[in-house]
Amino acid sequence: MQNNLVIVESPAKAKTIEKFLGKDYKVMSSYGHIRDLKPKEFSVDVEHGYMPEYVIPTDKRKLVADLKKAAGEAKSILLASDEDREGEAIAWHLSETLELDKKNAKRIVFHEITKNAILNALETPRDIDINLVNAQQARRVLDRIVGFEVSPILWRKVKPALSAGRVQSVAVKLLVEREREIQQFSSDAFFRVTANFILPDGETILKAELNRRLKDEAEAQALLEKCTSSHFAIEDITKKPVKKMPSPPFTTSTLQQEAARKLGFSVSQTMMVAQHLYESGYITYMRTDSVNLSNLALGAAKQSITATYGENYYKFRKYQTKSKGAQEAHEAIRPTNMDAQQISGSVADKRLYDLIYKRTIACQMADAELEQTNITITADNLQEKFVATGEVIKFDGFLHVYIESTDDETDKEQENGLLPAVNVNDKLTTREIIATERFTQRPPRYTEASLVRRLEELGIGRPSTYAPTIQTIQNREYVFRGDKPGEERIYSILTLKKGNITAEQKKDVVGVDRNKLLPTDIGIVVNDFLEEYFPDIMDYNFTANVEKEFDSIAEGELNWTAALDKFYKLFHPAVTAASAVKTEHKVGERQIGKDPKTGEPVYVKIGRYGPIAQIGDSKSNKGVKPRFASLLKGQSIETITLEEALKLFELPRVVGEYEGEEVSAGIGRYGPFIKHTSQYISIPKTLNPLTINLEESIKLIEDKRNKEEKRNIKVFANEGIEVLNGRYGAYIKYANKNYRIPKNTVPEELTVEECKKIIETTVEKPAGTGRFRRAAKKK
Repeated sequence: MQNNLVIVESPAKAKTIEKFLGKDYKVMSSYGHIRDLKPKEFSVDVEHGYMPEYVIPTDKRKLVADLKKAAGEAKSILLASDEDREGEAIAWHLSETLELDKKNAKRIVFHEITKNAILNALETPRDIDINLVNAQQARRVLDRIVGFEVSPILWRKVKPALSAGRVQSVAVKLLVEREREIQQFSSDAFFRVTANFILPDGETILKAELNRRLKDEAEAQALLEKCTSSHFAIEDITKKPVKKMPSPPFTTSTLQQEAARKLGFSVSQTMMVAQHLYESGYITYMRTDSVNLSNLALGAAKQSITATYGENYYKFRKYQTKSKGAQEAHEAIRPTNMDAQQISGSVADKRLYDLIYKRTIACQMADAELEQTNITITADNLQEKFVATGEVIKFDGFLHVYIESTDDETDKEQENGLLPAVNVNDKLTTREIIATERFTQRPPRYTEASLVRRLEELGIGRPSTYAPTIQTIQNREYVFRGDKPGEERIYSILTLKKGNITAEQKKDVVGVDRNKLLPTDIGIVVNDFLEEYFPDIMDYNFTANVEKEFDSIAEGELNWTAALDKFYKLFHPAVTAASAVKTEHKVGERQIGKDPKTGEPVYVKIGRYGPIAQIGDSKSNKGVKPRFASLLKGQSIETITLEEALKLFELPRVVGEYEGEEVSAGIGRYGPFIKHTSQYISIPKTLNPLTINLEESIKLIEDKRNKEEKRNIKVFANEGIEVLNGRYGAYIKYANKNYRIPKNTVPEELTVEECKKIIETTVEKPAGTGRFRRAAKKK
């Protein structure tokens, strides 16, 4: 029997730790929190100090019993959950639920899962930090209060099944504000002038740009006309040394941003992969505000750099955490073994580890040394000057290993490369001068990574909340990650060549967005409602100050129930006031005009299944029932016109006839569709139900038939058994449950008896995970 019980929160972490401990230690997992607030009840006693009412979920009761039994048999219990507020709360819940004696139950913490770190933690146990626990409780209870008191109002005023959250609502607000900035943005045109000059050798080209923008085509034309008789010469050459410094090692937010830019990872994917790397012992704890590196890590980085690149590539740097709300006492995210340039694991594991390794090494490397050259070119009859800029790397330093990416979407036409050798007063010949019309750029839409950066800048949220917040607002369909088509724009180009000026127009597509966060109509309406009735919880500074109060609670400087009481006394009256407001129309509903045929008003609003248009009013004296039509994908109740809304009422429309049956197009709860006989076929987003023709419809019908034929491998109708092709391969379907077909079995050759045997075997011993195992367990 083991004398010591170690409890961690994940089985993967348990497996790694077990390798470092002897036979006297038993490691078990709590699988996260073992108790929480009741899922469908308020569970906060406001009248008695905001005390939370915790409950053990049904699916955790057997686990709790097993943990309690193991704890009763052990001489000492070590609670080894993560070293942050959430981990501290898990340890406290374990201690309370398992009724552990403080004499033989201690807390151990470590920020990396290595043998040295674990053994060091065993030598320095401590008591549970109740201040950290209370900070987590305060966040949990406050978020429950906001969710449970505001959500029912949204159900009545906007749409059933909506929810509100303190941090998520502010995140949606950022996206809505940016979308409106973009809608209201008016682009201004200007002309950018570039020139190709020929040096005295008659061959070498020097590229330069005019030192100011021209406001319109007339000004550009006038400048080029002057240039037809200009004599150009080099007026000045300046060279100056430039140094570039490496970025600090990764925090949670900077890792999320860089993984998105360099690897294309979503925020949640980055955290999932980082969690696996941490639990496997490859990196330090991945939820951190800190840019600090331990002395051990600094020494290992020095040894690695000098051995691999030489002494001149090393430079000692000690980074200080600037984030005011930094709650984590541990390090930046770094490899646990600086000698391990590569690891074993999945492709995603390897890619993220490589990013972390290179960033950590680079932060202890020498500055990159560059030489920047500016060449100024003048003309005898111009006030303006042309400037050529070049940059040469003299010593690459940290750039040898790592270059940080940016989210900058500005025009990057000018490349600062190597410039040809020139002298002051060199006479230049004009090869060509081009004036190109350009336009000021609208504000960029947020990516997941840039939203994290903005939340961090505003002091909203913490390392543990960024990924869940962004995932939640997408799950609740307030926001979606998607694409926006650009707009075609015509621009002018004036070219001076061989003394002649020519003009031409070209087309360009601008404003194309890929993988950006876009607010939905529901998200916009909910945001506007919360802004009107709950201005405090939607205020950026207020939300950031709440985070600071959590930090003060964690430091033991503020009583957690006092902080909640202060919030509730400000918040609850706003809930009461919002509940009492009676409106004739639903929140977000607006009239966009009148139907020319009936004279009835036309509205757009949020319906039960999403944004809709409505002709007529339920209170109309004419006794006519209102008519409804769903908006198409890409349409918004904020921007749809009366003409576009009226077109929706042409649906469903008859497209034609196929195989003696009518083919019609319409929009339903799940989007646009084609109907033929009794079958409904989804219309892809590349086609429009208002314009789809018969030929396109027939193709969709036939494609679905072919897909269905390929899906059905075998059908034993009398037995109710089907052998089907699925996303993950062939499987058996019986009594609305799915059963995996064993390897080396040819699905096409299965008999009904063999199918029955597979079903029976799967029931006795569930195969695999996911939907197959769940089906088997239910059976």
